Amino acid sequence: MAIREFIDHHYRHFNAAALKDAAQGYVAHLDRGGRMLVTLAGAMSTAELGLSLAEMIRQGKVHAISCTGANLEEDVFNLVAHKHYRRIPNYRDLTPKDEKELEDKGQNRVTDTCIPEEQAFRAIEHHILDLWQRADKKGERYFPHEFFYQLLQTKLKKKDFQIDPKNSWLMAAAERNLPLFVPGWEDSTLGNIFVAHVRAGDIQNFTTVRAGTEYMGALIEWYLGQTVNRKATAAQKKKDPGVGFFQIGGGIAGDFPICVVPLIHQDLQEPCPYWGYFCQISDSTTSYGSYSGAIPNEKISWGKLAIDTPKFVVESDATIVAPLIFGYVLGW
Repeated sequence: MAIREFIDHHYRHFNAAALKDAAQGYVAHLDRGGRMLVTLAGAMSTAELGLSLAEMIRQGKVHAISCTGANLEEDVFNLVAHKHYRRIPNYRDLTPKDEKELEDKGQNRVTDTCIPEEQAFRAIEHHILDLWQRADKKGERYFPHEFFYQLLQTKLKKKDFQIDPKNSWLMAAAERNLPLFVPGWEDSTLGNIFVAHVRAGDIQNFTTVRAGTEYMGALIEWYLGQTVNRKATAAQKKKDPGVGFFQIGGGIAGDFPICVVPLIHQDLQEPCPYWGYFCQISDSTTSYGSYSGAIPNEKISWGKLAIDTPKFVVESDATIVAPLIFGYVLGW
């Protein structure tokens, strides 16, 4: 059975039905000419989501991505150091002493997977430092993801790859010059390394890497370009479902971009459509004050979603759910 056929037949109730409804809604949104922004929280790159997300990007099923700095860099770490990763199936049984031994060996653990510091972080640090310093000396400024695109396109070669590059979602994004938004980039390994180099005097200006408020400005331009300023006839615009929002996890990767609609409405006092589709995959339970656990209807009160926006929540592990939905959308 194909993935789509299997889901259509077996996924009939509870979270399984929610998954199917969300996948069918994604397909329907694209079929009507809609665009989709995907957000990546957690450790989706270390979980190798690129195995399915890269093809989604290449086939035009994803039109922009908002991700944490960790997800931005960890896809590249996996690309260049995959053979040195270590999986620890019994991670729940580790003692503090076991964890300290991993640190001493340069094995930074993310759930059941250890990222090898020397082979991953240090393997690309000199390349990215060269790009930062070159821009700094020229007085040029780029967004974090733009430096990563430069890294993939000018520094790293085929011999440096330890996985098939077709399975790197960032490589696919660079090939298409996909719009990326990376709020809070400084909360990442290379964000920390950048700050260290500025403090050490290797780079003169913190502003060489453009920051979050500028990302929000770029997001406004992108969203208006995809909706209000989109080249289309009046009839086409009337039928246009607009931009959908496919959220994996919670946190800043999702909270940052979804705010662009109320920003345009309330702060700029300009018209624009609400998000035209919403789906969140999360294992966070609905709780007091939790953004990750907030139900979609709460977002109506904040001016993010409309009453009739198709809304889906799949309460499950994103490493299970996201590849299935992507496989469904791709017709696998």
